[in-house]
Amino acid sequence: MDDLFGANGKASELMDQALAMIMAYAPKVVLALVTLLIGLWLIKRLVGVLETRLTAKDPTLSKFLCGLISVTLKILLLISVASMVGIATTSFIAVMGAAGLAVGLALQGSLANFAGGVLILIFKPFRVGDVIEAQGYLGTVVEIQILYTILNTFDNRRIVIPNGNLSNASLINLSAYDTRRCDMSFGIGYGDDIGKAKAIIQRLIDADPRALKDPEAMVVVGGLGESSVDFTVRVWLKASDYWPFYFDMQESVKVAFDAEGISIPFPQRDVHLYKAD
Repeated sequence: MDDLFGANGKASELMDQALAMIMAYAPKVVLALVTLLIGLWLIKRLVGVLETRLTAKDPTLSKFLCGLISVTLKILLLISVASMVGIATTSFIAVMGAAGLAVGLALQGSLANFAGGVLILIFKPFRVGDVIEAQGYLGTVVEIQILYTILNTFDNRRIVIPNGNLSNASLINLSAYDTRRCDMSFGIGYGDDIGKAKAIIQRLIDADPRALKDPEAMVVVGGLGESSVDFTVRVWLKASDYWPFYFDMQESVKVAFDAEGISIPFPQRDVHLYKAD
């Protein structure tokens, strides 16, 4: 009987201690949870407002900076919530530092991508909206995030390229300047009139308002091929007119050459058959 009463006494004591701990920590836990939820909501609203304003001023910086601010504020919020519960802030920071070191060693590539994103924003080799060719892809930059840059290709594919690769490799920015030079080549037969063909090409260029007068267009004989005399044509245009002008000229030159009796040769071979005795 004494053992039974002793066990009941210990259980009652443990229950009292548990209730005391609950009464002591429950308000702190509830307050911490409320603070966490309200803090996350405020951070979301703040980042949303910043993103809206930054996008209007500098779309290139918007996504990267807002993502960085969001992560930083959430870390500070977690530290504040931990201190409210009763966890020592210094210990919490030490644990997070050790965890950050371990994660950093495991994710060295991601850190390189982060550094690459910072370099892209500082030196600005391209901006949101530019057309670039990099890592074997050609497309329009739609986002520069903390770790990745996102392109949309002209056939509507979404390409995600790590910032580390973009900052450490060569790329072509096709939108860096307002004007571009359109290089084309047209071939005529050796029996055709070179001067006439050259005049036809020049006339088509002069008649197109997209072709800039300065610098002046160039139409010259660029080479003598196996079956054709090849013209090299170089025309300066606004960057936005490059491909429409290029495709229109291919059709216009073919139609004009046909109308004027200028041939566009293609490779031919003569096959001679000999009958053996």
